[in-house]
Amino acid sequence: MNLSAENIVIDDTTLRDGEQTAGVVFSHNEKLNIARFLDEIGVGEIECGIPAMGKQEQATIRAMVAMGLHARLITWNRALPSDIQASLETGVHAVNISVSVSDLHIGMKLKKSRDWVKEQLKTALGFAKKHDLYVSVGAEDAGRADLEFLVELIRIAEVEGADRFRYCDTLGLLDPFGIYSKISYLKERTRLDLEVHTHNDLGMATANTLAGIRAGARFVNTTVNGLGERAGNAAFEEVVMALKHGCGIELPIDTRRFAELSRYVGRASKRPVPAWKPIVGEKVFSHESGLHTDGVLKNPLNYEGFDPAEVGQERHLVVGKHSGRHGLDERLRRLGISLGCQQLDQLLQSVRALAQKKKRALSDKDLLCLVKAGQLPS
Repeated sequence: MNLSAENIVIDDTTLRDGEQTAGVVFSHNEKLNIARFLDEIGVGEIECGIPAMGKQEQATIRAMVAMGLHARLITWNRALPSDIQASLETGVHAVNISVSVSDLHIGMKLKKSRDWVKEQLKTALGFAKKHDLYVSVGAEDAGRADLEFLVELIRIAEVEGADRFRYCDTLGLLDPFGIYSKISYLKERTRLDLEVHTHNDLGMATANTLAGIRAGARFVNTTVNGLGERAGNAAFEEVVMALKHGCGIELPIDTRRFAELSRYVGRASKRPVPAWKPIVGEKVFSHESGLHTDGVLKNPLNYEGFDPAEVGQERHLVVGKHSGRHGLDERLRRLGISLGCQQLDQLLQSVRALAQKKKRALSDKDLLCLVKAGQLPS
């Protein structure tokens, strides 16, 4: 596959799978704000909810449709005409139809057979296409499914007019090599666009998403901050920046608003963003060790893979146990204090001792107190 920005579409599912995070509930206005935010920064598709949940969910989705977003809105549905009818009543023109595809789910959850699943898919797809809907067929638990059965389902999807096929690593049990192998296998056997949906149970959701893209998937699911069931989904901000700096593929996404978006979703979900979270954590551009701080002061590229401003962040020079002279000097300079080499060396020893005692980095107030307390030679 030719890896290029034109071949990749982000389908962000913060408003569906993200809200399925245990205990997370977005208000009507929060959902509209998140949808608008995602649209403004360039997301191509938004999985906006589950109309079958009821009138309140439907009303929110109708309000999103009325916003006239550039992003395509797509809803999540079971393979039931009644679910799809609920989606039609919201005014959307695209649906994801989910079917369980692993023998474990078919037997233990549905207590049905493979033939039953195939008939359900035919019925649901037929109903959706009768109403001229764009359809993604979502293969739940595809990561544990028989590949040949997936090919059978893809053949049905093709015949019934589906537009793409979503491969779901529902429990996050695959590694990038497995995802690459399985998506490649399916890509060779279908003309349908493929979509990859990954979970982070083993900490590999972002890596698995990239592997899926490299294997030929055009559509990828993400959530802001990696929200989602259990350990979450592939994080939107991680996937976009990994594509840009790891794969050399720059999507038409305004990454400068990532920190702002992340913090908003963090507040709305009541899941604060960890300070050290990749890309959007407040402390991920912090430097303390003498070697690193010195390198960053000489040229940020020495220890930063990209400018913090690319994602709406700022650099922080931390003074603490591992600080060196240059980092301390720079921090003091910003406080309007200039010291000679001998004074700086003596203050550095006091800084390290205090940081060790307090078991944390020192604040500006701590530094000023050290100076004021006469820790420096007269």
